[in-house]
Amino acid sequence: MIMTTTPSVEGSPVEEYLGIVMGEAIIGANIFKDIFAAIRDIVGGRAGAYEEALRSARQEALREMANRAADLGANAVIGVDIDYEILGKAGSMLMVTSAGTAVKLGGRA
Repeated sequence: MIMTTTPSVEGSPVEEYLGIVMGEAIIGANIFKDIFAAIRDIVGGRAGAYEEALRSARQEALREMANRAADLGANAVIGVDIDYEILGKAGSMLMVTSAGTAVKLGGRA
């Protein structure tokens, strides 16, 4: 499945627009990650646990979007946008959403 932020794929014309597809993932901030992130902030460096959680949530949102596109018969998603939103009491959760247009491209399986 091709996924791109661009409105087209060079050399592959859009044969059919199948609709908007989305994927979502919500991750909760874990108290242990918060403690270690605070320590990391004090001594310097990157908050690796948070980075990995964010990376995982983004991949899940994109995977879910691709699956929904495939269910429509698409072989690509164009115009992909990824958004992040803080949710929950005291900002305890992070929501990652991905959205794009499911399409059938010419000359591709």
